[in-house]
Amino acid sequence: MTQSIYEQLGGEAAVDAAVGIFYGKVIADPSLQPFFEGVDIEKQAAKQKAFLTMAFGGPNNYTGKDLTTAHAPLVARGLNDSHVTAVLNHLQKTLQELRVPGYLIVEVMKIAETTRNPVLGR
Repeated sequence: MTQSIYEQLGGEAAVDAAVGIFYGKVIADPSLQPFFEGVDIEKQAAKQKAFLTMAFGGPNNYTGKDLTTAHAPLVARGLNDSHVTAVLNHLQKTLQELRVPGYLIVEVMKIAETTRNPVLGR
């Protein structure tokens, strides 16, 4: 039986570690900071962990809004492709820092890229 990407990454502990490092990068990025003003980062990180777990084939405990609805207010404030690209770059750098094998990074980034259009409402 083939393991899910979630299992190959190392499960819950790996996703938790990645999200922690990832959000450190995201909120330190001056181009992204305005979109996180007033956001409870701990709550946001918990949603992100649940979403990534589901997206990577782990248990589906995600109860958040769909990506388009959740990001519509940010799109109205100017969120665009350059911001999504910055977020994806931070994700890739996080996975590289955690020494995730290259083939898994490729798979994760393919999945992550599929969120671009829904996030941007198109």
